[in-house]
Amino acid sequence: MAGGRFVVLEGIDGSGTTTQVARLADRLRGQGVLVRSTREPSDGPVGTLVRQVLTGRVVVPGGRAPGWATMALLFAADRMDHVESEIEPFVAQGGIVLSDRYDASSLAYQSVSSGAAAKEAVEWIRSLNRYVRRPDLTIVLDIAPEVAAERCKTRGDVAQLYDQNEVQRALAEFYRELAKHMPNDRVVVVDASGSVDDVHARVWKAYERVDR
Repeated sequence: MAGGRFVVLEGIDGSGTTTQVARLADRLRGQGVLVRSTREPSDGPVGTLVRQVLTGRVVVPGGRAPGWATMALLFAADRMDHVESEIEPFVAQGGIVLSDRYDASSLAYQSVSSGAAAKEAVEWIRSLNRYVRRPDLTIVLDIAPEVAAERCKTRGDVAQLYDQNEVQRALAEFYRELAKHMPNDRVVVVDASGSVDDVHARVWKAYERVDR
């Protein structure tokens, strides 16, 4: 593959984005490709704060979680820092950056959280992120929320801000229609059910389309 590339994996909690980013990175490294795996929220200063908010370690006065608009702003700030400090420099070197989530997560999670204002939220969040680099490919891992929830339970994951079942069902539907919300991006939805190997095979097939 000539030149650097930026590829994102997206999906609801428990869809397997972290596992599949790692598997894809291992396969590419095995082919001698220069690869960097990353994630959002990032490991930068703003991303660290966001993770603390998501796990309830940081709250606003009164003990409640921040509202969806505040979260969208925090994610956008983290993303800009993430792109400038990590993604752009590596891609400029000709490397492949694989990210576990990106701005599609903000579109999905914050718009669903906004309720009746979802359409306006999507437009506003897209405007917040208009200056960040666009992925060359976004792969959505599509899975039934019930299956994803069982995976999270089996792993013993710490409950996060957006873990409610009804939220996950709304998110799954949003992700299935992601191409409609990001019409200028290349989006491929793959079936994330089955074994890790089965899903990886589908992810790899989707990844191979990046230069087509």
